[in-house]
Amino acid sequence: MSLKDRLDLARPLNSPSAGPIGESTGAVRSIAAPSRTDPVADMRRKAQETLFARIGNRLYDASLSPDQLRSIVVTELTGIVADNDIALTDDERHALVSAVTEDVLGYGPIQEFLDDPSVTEVMVNSTESIYIERGGKLVDTGSRFYSAEHLRRMIERIASQVGRRIDEASPMVDARLPDGSRVNAIIAPLAVDGPVLTIRKFARRALGVEDLIDIGTMTRQLADFLEACVKGKVTIVVSGGTGSGKTTLLNGLSSFLPEEERIVSIEDAVELQLQQRHRIRLESRPANIEGKGLVTIRDLVRNALRMRPDRIVVGEVRGAEALDMLQAMNTGHEGSLTTLHANSPRDALSRIETMVLMAGMDLPLSAIREQMASAIDLIVHIERLTDGTRRVVQVSDVAGMESSVVQLNELFSFDFGAGTDANGRFSASIAPTGIRPTFEAKIRRSGIQLTADTFRNDSAPAFRGVLR
Repeated sequence: MSLKDRLDLARPLNSPSAGPIGESTGAVRSIAAPSRTDPVADMRRKAQETLFARIGNRLYDASLSPDQLRSIVVTELTGIVADNDIALTDDERHALVSAVTEDVLGYGPIQEFLDDPSVTEVMVNSTESIYIERGGKLVDTGSRFYSAEHLRRMIERIASQVGRRIDEASPMVDARLPDGSRVNAIIAPLAVDGPVLTIRKFARRALGVEDLIDIGTMTRQLADFLEACVKGKVTIVVSGGTGSGKTTLLNGLSSFLPEEERIVSIEDAVELQLQQRHRIRLESRPANIEGKGLVTIRDLVRNALRMRPDRIVVGEVRGAEALDMLQAMNTGHEGSLTTLHANSPRDALSRIETMVLMAGMDLPLSAIREQMASAIDLIVHIERLTDGTRRVVQVSDVAGMESSVVQLNELFSFDFGAGTDANGRFSASIAPTGIRPTFEAKIRRSGIQLTADTFRNDSAPAFRGVLR
């Protein structure tokens, strides 16, 4: 067996050279991790360790272009292999240098999963295991990193690429890959068993509303209704659990925003892929190594109000910025969009209450609820179901206050009682309940008309567009 073949077998991952990771069924073909005593694996590991010792922090030098960094790595590795006087042919030396270079400059064992469009999430549990999500299901890949040091160096490089840092003083980081995929990493002393890395991948092409209809996330009827709501300046909150598809749905809704409006988006790490030309993207910033320079979502929401926005889109509300967001919605910024974590529309309102209290303003609950009832028009709740699909399961109209309680009217609902088909997939789709929204007059003021058919179970999509 040639060294190239042995290198492929010794890779700490299911590498691209090892073939596809799954068949048409979506199952992952598990490849055994290399033996700890494998001489080829030891050769690669030693070459990596020597390389890191030689070039140190130059791996994270932002002034170096990718080509310059690759040139430095290849030069150093070539010298390392020559210094060790390993009995290899020229082709074998080249194969060894290339393999280690890809490990050091690429993403090691997870590179092929990042390249696989069917994989939506990658979860690295230190050196113990690497899991992926495919088709809404978690799968153990059988791959792993050689060492915690290798994994940590890769995490540090990802963080440095976007001006973030991760070390013992700041052992957690949210960052992103060049393709926009969201990265969360946590290291010792918080991660007891070694570095943990989670990557939420973004599709190379943002899913549009038509895609969401095709995969069953929503129906055409609901999509037409939501289009009318966005164009009619209805303020919408998208709620759901972790990984339920809130950001994807928000992206779809944002496609309905008019081109002539000025849109300001605010996020912790840029994820939204707004298609409008007149858009401003703002991103929060953590404190630097001296503990200075922190810019929060709340700071950005306040600043956005001075930027003459027609719409404000907040990627996710998770803290005291909820108060500023409500105030913005109540002071001329109707039609704004945001997401938050919640188990239901009712829980979404409770979470907003809690987040407003985090602002430290000591407001009475009645005042907070009045603000919510006035500012928020619609809550769209999405879930990741047990069959692996992501579906909009409830659409609720915020119908004002009654006896100090915010009232919700369910406009669309998902019938879980319809059962599943032969493949275990839920048979039902979300359908209108027949109730008309209280904000219908607001939509009508924007020149958009909703007919009775919009809210009938047996109706065809009935969004009539702009009145002439």
